[in-house]
Amino acid sequence: MPAFVPQIRLYQDWLRDEHGLVFDGFPALRQWSVTDLEAFWQSVWTYNDLRSPTPFGCALGCERMPGAVWFPGAQLNYAAQVLRHVEAAEAAGQPAIIAEDEQGDTREIAWPELRRQVAAFAATLRELGILPGDRVVAYLPNRPETIVAFLACASVGAVWSVCAPDMGVPAIRDRFNQIAPKLLIAVDGVLYGGRSLDRTGVVEELRAALPTLETTIVLRTPYASRPLPDTLGFAEALATYADADGFAPLSLPFDHPLWILYSSGTTGLPKPLVHSHGGVVLTALAGGLHTDLGPSYAANSWGERYHWYSTTGWVMWNAQVAGLLTGTTICLFDGSPSGARERPDWSTLWRFAARHRVTFLGAGAAFHVACMRAELDLRACGDLSQVRAIGSTGSPLPAETQNWGARQFAALGTPEIWWCDVSGGTDLCSNFTTANRELPQRPGAMQCRQLGAAVEAWDEHGRPVVGELGELVCTRPIPAMPIKLWGDVDGSRYHEAYFATYPGVWRHGDWLRIDADESCTISGRSDATINRGGLRMGTSEIYAAVEQLPEVADSLVVDVNSGGLAESRLMLFVVLAAGATLDEVLRARVAAAIRASLSPRFVPDVVLAAPAIPRTLSGKKQELPVKRILQGDDPRRVVDRSAMANPDCIDWYVTTAGTVSRD
Repeated sequence: MPAFVPQIRLYQDWLRDEHGLVFDGFPALRQWSVTDLEAFWQSVWTYNDLRSPTPFGCALGCERMPGAVWFPGAQLNYAAQVLRHVEAAEAAGQPAIIAEDEQGDTREIAWPELRRQVAAFAATLRELGILPGDRVVAYLPNRPETIVAFLACASVGAVWSVCAPDMGVPAIRDRFNQIAPKLLIAVDGVLYGGRSLDRTGVVEELRAALPTLETTIVLRTPYASRPLPDTLGFAEALATYADADGFAPLSLPFDHPLWILYSSGTTGLPKPLVHSHGGVVLTALAGGLHTDLGPSYAANSWGERYHWYSTTGWVMWNAQVAGLLTGTTICLFDGSPSGARERPDWSTLWRFAARHRVTFLGAGAAFHVACMRAELDLRACGDLSQVRAIGSTGSPLPAETQNWGARQFAALGTPEIWWCDVSGGTDLCSNFTTANRELPQRPGAMQCRQLGAAVEAWDEHGRPVVGELGELVCTRPIPAMPIKLWGDVDGSRYHEAYFATYPGVWRHGDWLRIDADESCTISGRSDATINRGGLRMGTSEIYAAVEQLPEVADSLVVDVNSGGLAESRLMLFVVLAAGATLDEVLRARVAAAIRASLSPRFVPDVVLAAPAIPRTLSGKKQELPVKRILQGDDPRRVVDRSAMANPDCIDWYVTTAGTVSRD
């Protein structure tokens, strides 16, 4: 395989040739990027030849957090940035999207065909009266139709929001109702894990639960039990005539809302995070320097084929779609990464990668751990010689798993395989800690911090530390930060979520260690938010599902990370109502309640009957102290008994629950 020049090296060569900027290694480059924000982000704009039909004077008009103003006066559109690659990619014979489902049905969508479908769907949106700023919500799987619908919404200035078909109606309702959607785009059935799942009932419930809906477009599948009345078919929406060659997405202000994602905290409804066209585009292009993704059609290209396994409910779906911004061919897999539930097959994604000549294969860390534990032999998965990068995120990647992968690829004749381990989140739809092909790899750690992100680890006194665990903070703004939370008129909810602990500084809620060599390690959440394979759920949502059962008087849930494993252990403690018994029947009902209200991902690994739920004097559940105790911290350091309403119950968690957590 030819030794192509990494994207980050091309960028540094451009900085030298065009601006006379020369840096003595990556640490110096990163320091410049967070010291001179104006120059760095202007360079990302210019290097990627972004264009605005209106003039603008600076990159950072106002530096404050929250409320930074980026590229005031500039206009652009996410969809326009994607479609600017059509002619060059088509001339090189590179497709835009390759998609496959569990049955092996494969579709390849050329760049001109992608433009035609986006133009047609956008024309339908306009006929339906969708205007800039209107919210369009989707209940769709990871299929090309979802990307077409999203790009069409972006092109007309509508605001997109999607939930995956594995989520329950209450969880979706709590998200979509906050943003008053005008249009629903939904699938009527899916195939997952070898099982066909009818979703017509869910769609009907959603339509009834969203009073602002005016229209529903249905992606019809063979898995539905019946047709849904008073709906428009997705195929019909694509049949609308549009002049695809002359199609031009609307030019929108830099900070025009692009999509709304949801990140749950420990209280209240999920936070509806609004990201902008400009912020997402600019930060994705900067991130491409780290992930080493460039145009599939460029001379300096591996013929990029980029796959990151994800459902539409995980922020990595957004990262997958963002490959199109750089002209990269993206490869979608719609289905279970382990095949049929009854016969798990962890070679599924690897064989998919071999069939479609994937160059970059990404997945949650738990997937890579599962492959290692299954003793998977990649030599039996087909020709993987084209794979040059393995991506991982969602939870810490154990060193032993990265070493296993290195041995596997060495046996395939690719000893230089690169692990692109990153960490960021739904909150900013980007990365804080990331990778760099030119830096040494240290198993179990990420190689560096993201360019342009002033990330530090702070101790309990708010001082930066090196070689020690601290709070992950970002001390200066980046364009990826949300422009607001939807409906948060005075900004108080946004401020409380990220800036209340350190005024003017973003507190992310992760434990971070930055070592002297600039490598980074994330050690789980520093708050009580539940993280399962990269998908976050607020504890309040789990309590709402569990405590509706008459047998449960109170509950507490913690996501325990211990033992160096990628998977956390979700532990649920319940205080039983009088006369109730925690037997297998009740455990099954608890699981069913969570599965129906939220998602199967948040069904607990352990359910224990507890004598009491520890609470503060003000009545707040003490989730984080219990979590830290179960992860091995000294109870005397993490619990202030004088501030507790029921201090004696902590002893039970130290002994009984602590023993179970370590089994």
